[in-house]
Amino acid sequence: MTAGGVVGLTASFLETIEYQEILKNAHAQLVCNLNSVFSCGNVLNAWQSKIFGFPNSMLCMVFFTLMFTSGLVGLTGGSLSPKLRLWLHGIATFFLGFALWFMWESTFKIRALCILCLFCFAGLLTLNWGWLRTNVDILPLSTRQRARLKVFINRGADTFVWLLLAIILMFTMLLKFSR
Repeated sequence: MTAGGVVGLTASFLETIEYQEILKNAHAQLVCNLNSVFSCGNVLNAWQSKIFGFPNSMLCMVFFTLMFTSGLVGLTGGSLSPKLRLWLHGIATFFLGFALWFMWESTFKIRALCILCLFCFAGLLTLNWGWLRTNVDILPLSTRQRARLKVFINRGADTFVWLLLAIILMFTMLLKFSR
């Protein structure tokens, strides 16, 4: 959780700085504007980047700080209550769904990608992988389902699924932008 939190927090912080540059100068050349495909400016100017009325990156900074902090608790030998762990897992799952929607919008509607958003997505995948492995024993599943999930995780199949999700997303973007 700590690694995913650091990656996401760093990327969302840098994205917030870039957004502030756009507010100062709508035609600013952003550091993350590499070409017509990797264009943070196009993405950050789209309505999808401020779906809640403020930049998504600010919401992500709060989220990734929360996840980073919860990871630090574990790294320092502390523990979180099972209920809190499930809440944090649920929040991470919500953000994963939100990120998948945002990546879809970015790829097919905005027609540009933000490199910093891709790093946030990588952080989200890492977080969700970690929460699933951490919470497998307390997930609200039947004993049988939990046992199956444990076998799935112990074989490393969960890691394969998370990587497969990332590969499918990258392949979709590659197909879309290679035309």
